[in-house]
Amino acid sequence: MSKTLSTLVEDIYSLMKNRNVAKDVDPEAEIEKFGEAMKTLMRKEFLPNSGYQNRKGLRLSSIGKPHRVQWFNFHKWIGEKILPHTYIKFMYGNIIEEMLLFLVRMSGHKVTDEQKLCEVRGVKGHMDCKIDGETIDIKSVSSYGYKKFKDGTLATDDPFGYIDQVKAYAHSEGERKWSYLAMDKQNGHLCVLTYDLDNTEHPMYKHYSEDIEERVEAVKKSVRGEERPSQCSKPIPDGKSGNLKLSTMCSYCQYKKHCYPDLKLFAYAGGVRFLSKIVNQPNVREIKNEV
Repeated sequence: MSKTLSTLVEDIYSLMKNRNVAKDVDPEAEIEKFGEAMKTLMRKEFLPNSGYQNRKGLRLSSIGKPHRVQWFNFHKWIGEKILPHTYIKFMYGNIIEEMLLFLVRMSGHKVTDEQKLCEVRGVKGHMDCKIDGETIDIKSVSSYGYKKFKDGTLATDDPFGYIDQVKAYAHSEGERKWSYLAMDKQNGHLCVLTYDLDNTEHPMYKHYSEDIEERVEAVKKSVRGEERPSQCSKPIPDGKSGNLKLSTMCSYCQYKKHCYPDLKLFAYAGGVRFLSKIVNQPNVREIKNEV
């Protein structure tokens, strides 16, 4: 009997606990495949003309991002330079993805359609893969982000546009449901989150049920306009200080300086805060020349 996503996490945990590779799986062949995947990643990172391309224009991977972000990208505005530690974070995420796919195969689940080309209303992208025949995306996330996958509330707080991204991949395949295999990269916990357009009783249904073709057409129309779209989100209060800080969505955006030219950064114990309005000067170090 073929396996399904319903036992995926349990099967991977069992594999890690007992090191019992699933029947009909050739572990040596899978280890070789994983090694080749690592070499391919490193070639893309470090060999000339083999690296990641800075793709301009619309892509399904970013179709869920706010209109203004996509407008900046489409019109080739210059964003922030990517810092070295951010490149390391991206590389780490790619390594985790390959590691998880290795564990999926070793636990007896089937991985197909890796990096398959998808298209919705003329906009293209590449899916991560299908596991056991179902469209799925692999996500390595913080402990905070992992909670949204674990409890299923991603659809209500999706600053990076993960919902529309994978919904588009599924739609291009004629499918009405899609899933995420998420890993808490700090603790190693795994979970699978599935959203299904035919499950109208799902508590998150109204948050993930927008028609993806309408979404794509709306983004296409928005980015072609001469005027930049409205702000993605407004700054939020920074505690009771009276200061305003950028939302999570805006703090990660490479174009934030175009929206907030007077933005200031401060090194708090819990991480960097981007303050757009200062009423009370923070009693922490200001970071300069990094925006």
